[in-house]
Amino acid sequence: MFELILGFTVLIGFQTRISAFILSGLMAFAYFLRHAPQGLYPTQNGGVAAILFCFIFLYLSSAGAGPVSVDAMARKE
Repeated sequence: MFELILGFTVLIGFQTRISAFILSGLMAFAYFLRHAPQGLYPTQNGGVAAILFCFIFLYLSSAGAGPVSVDAMARKE
């Protein structure tokens, strides 16, 4: 449920940096909990999507949402 709420906030661009940082940590935790024990590399253990989303959320936490987001609209007013 937590991932769904934070995913929605990233989608609409509300508190994107904080939400994406938390989601990046959750994806890293999920990777190490589920995929890492099965092998070292993501291509071997089926964790490619988890690593991909982890780094996408990490990028969004540093870059921000962009000009078409709730945060940007709130800054304009």
